[in-house]
Amino acid sequence: MSATHSPAAPAKVSTAMLVCALFITAGAATFFVQVVAGNVARAWQAYLISFLLFSAMAHGALLFSTLMHAVRARWSGPLTDLAEAFSAFFPVSLLLFLGLYLGRAYLFPWIGHDLHGKEVWLNLPFLFTRDIAGLLLLYGLGLAYLYHALWFKLSVRGPEGPLGRWLWGRWQRRPPDAARYARRRTVFSLLYMLAFAVVLSLLGYDLVMAMDPHWYSTLFGAYSFVKAIYVGFGGLIILAALLQLSRRPGYALAAAQFHDIGKLFFAFGLVWADFFYAQFVVIWYGNISEETAYVIERTMTVPWNGLAWTVFIVCFLAPFLILLNKKIKTVPAAMAIICGAVVVGMWLEHFLLLAPVYHHEPKSLPLSWIDGLIALGFLGLLMAAISVYLKQFPEVLRTRLEERH
Repeated sequence: MSATHSPAAPAKVSTAMLVCALFITAGAATFFVQVVAGNVARAWQAYLISFLLFSAMAHGALLFSTLMHAVRARWSGPLTDLAEAFSAFFPVSLLLFLGLYLGRAYLFPWIGHDLHGKEVWLNLPFLFTRDIAGLLLLYGLGLAYLYHALWFKLSVRGPEGPLGRWLWGRWQRRPPDAARYARRRTVFSLLYMLAFAVVLSLLGYDLVMAMDPHWYSTLFGAYSFVKAIYVGFGGLIILAALLQLSRRPGYALAAAQFHDIGKLFFAFGLVWADFFYAQFVVIWYGNISEETAYVIERTMTVPWNGLAWTVFIVCFLAPFLILLNKKIKTVPAAMAIICGAVVVGMWLEHFLLLAPVYHHEPKSLPLSWIDGLIALGFLGLLMAAISVYLKQFPEVLRTRLEERH
């Protein structure tokens, strides 16, 4: 039941947490310095963009685990363990969302404007109430699924971390019925996937599309949650690749497993591009001014057109051409680089969708080190949450022989 750890393991955890602390400090310091310096709007806008990206990554990563469980994919065992670690970011994400209320005056440009009847939907009390309710539902279902999934893992491998031992002691006092826990785990996995589609659509409508209240797309909700799956799978591959390259004792993935999740990542890259094209072509051929203006501004006007091409190349064209090669999907370092580039590209895609609302007719691309450092702070928070989870449940990093095939 117990795993053998090398003396170097604690040092690696400490180093990881130190890096997280540096990232968080850099992001937080940048944010507060900008607020004090009077650049409040820029700070909050960078905050929103990074919140959307890293929360979507956590949502999409856990979806991998629920999806693999629902279809009973045995090959994904060690990867589902890592995917569940992203759920540790859920409480942080909820607190970060509540923080958006403090910056509401700088984030929602429709406040105080005539919305031509849309005031029923676009008002701050209702917006924050429904989004908080949606996030609580999504996170509650995700954590309920995790609770039941952990029982099966700890039953086989034994608890090692502090929280794992506490949970196991609780379960030992009143041993659960395995069949009932299995049914509940399946039900919660299905409910999480359903809530994922609904809540991510809602956040896409409220925090991205509605920022330009006179533009709409019926596909934007689906586009939002497909994007979350794409970036979530990318984040999971990066974590798995880093652990593989670190040669952590007891943890190893087979080349076939990297190849399989690489194929899924490649597939959802195609789905994301398809949803983008489906929105674009319908709006273009419809040629309705209130719809086409949104697309034209972001794809054909300076300086946004250059950024649009960058997003297209980094998030679709380059991964598509590279991942056509079967062997590249089995190389952890290569996959980490490719997925890292896609994550950066998706951050730029969020910037492309939101920045034109806040920066009207800029002479140059309004992208600076401020945005980058605040994003680094959010990355540090996600990394810290995952590191804490893995410290609480170190047994998830010990892969069983049958899980490698």
